[in-house]
Amino acid sequence: MSPASTEASIRVDARTPVTSPESPSAASACAGSASAGSASAGSADSRLTPGGPGYRRMSFALFLAGVATFALLYSTQALLPLISEDYGVAAGEASWTVAAATGGLALFVLPMSALSERFGRRTVMTASLMVAVGVGLLVPFAPSIGALVALRAVQGAALAGLPASATAYLAEEVRPKALVTAIGLFVAGNSVGGMSGRVITGWVAQEWGWRIAVAVIGVVAVGCAVAFRLLLPAPRHFEAGSLRPRVLARAVRDHLSSPLLRRLYAIGALFMTVFGGVYTVIGYRLTEAPFSLPQGIIGSIFLVYLVGTVSASSAGRLVGRLGRRGALYTAGGTTAAGLLLSLAPTLPLVLLGLVLITAGFFAGHAVASSAVGKTATHGRAQATALYQSAYYIGSSAGSTIGALAFHSGGWAGTVGVGLLAILGVVAITALGTLAARTASRREAAPAH
Repeated sequence: MSPASTEASIRVDARTPVTSPESPSAASACAGSASAGSASAGSADSRLTPGGPGYRRMSFALFLAGVATFALLYSTQALLPLISEDYGVAAGEASWTVAAATGGLALFVLPMSALSERFGRRTVMTASLMVAVGVGLLVPFAPSIGALVALRAVQGAALAGLPASATAYLAEEVRPKALVTAIGLFVAGNSVGGMSGRVITGWVAQEWGWRIAVAVIGVVAVGCAVAFRLLLPAPRHFEAGSLRPRVLARAVRDHLSSPLLRRLYAIGALFMTVFGGVYTVIGYRLTEAPFSLPQGIIGSIFLVYLVGTVSASSAGRLVGRLGRRGALYTAGGTTAAGLLLSLAPTLPLVLLGLVLITAGFFAGHAVASSAVGKTATHGRAQATALYQSAYYIGSSAGSTIGALAFHSGGWAGTVGVGLLAILGVVAITALGTLAARTASRREAAPAH
């Protein structure tokens, strides 16, 4: 695929014929628009760029949004053994407090992205955060496991307005060359939120119980939400779209008809299947022999998320050095090595395995999600929403299947599920490599 067809930003309305991003007509249209855009805006591109005005505020605001999103979304994950004990339920039932939140997000991310096309990215992100924070303050008072799962599902649905809208906001407001780095910083915020949420809840829960722990996360998220709204620059390149179902359905159909986008969606889902399974089950493993760790120490294990912060923010350099597919192979191989290493019966090797799993996952996620933003030539919110939907379906599947595999086969069962998912990532990336080589040969062949 030519650079023009992957990086040009094109908007279409209901009257404009829509073609697949990978079709020849789309490629020529993209090339034409890209050249025209560069000619008119080459010296006056007002989009944000590193070092330019507003870029730091934007980056920090979305970083805080990522922190709040992941801290709230996975606030119960490190506490599952305590939730199981409090409500008298097994690991599989307790894991639904995670799966319900990610499942709610997966179901509502596409409708929320449609609202962001009509009412604006910043408006939808702000409303989503405020509702999710409000529900988060109710979670500690859940009287039963059923009520807790229901509240978590609502919270996940509210958070659906963040991921796709944030990626679309960046694709519109940041120059293409800086897009991978900008999205990497947002993903890094996710990793910090996931880490801090688990570490804080682990130590607080050890002293005062899981209910106080999730209440503390709710208060932290309130601060992040307020700072996000005050810091995020007003969008300058947003153009309101249509809420008509026919227009939205056509955009979704076009994205799903793109082989490249389908591969990226599947890769995101499979990476998250590994991550969701590992981090849902690891608390149960570490409370059992031979480790028998207390809750506070288990929470501190999630400090390895800092590795994800580094790998996500470095994804742009990795793509520049190895290309997108090379970066995905590297991320998949790193994750697989971590899974195998985590089978060791000694804590240092388990921790090293978690470091590799985390680094590989966040790098792969940053590469795949930024590629979606570059590939989609119209309806970017829907394109990224489909990615996020697949991604969080993978999280729900990983949490549930990983817990069931642990119940039936121990940690080795969870690792087996993860290795199958990584095998899928490698196979899909190999298909992309083969498709690219076939396309290159066709372009190089002389015309008859």
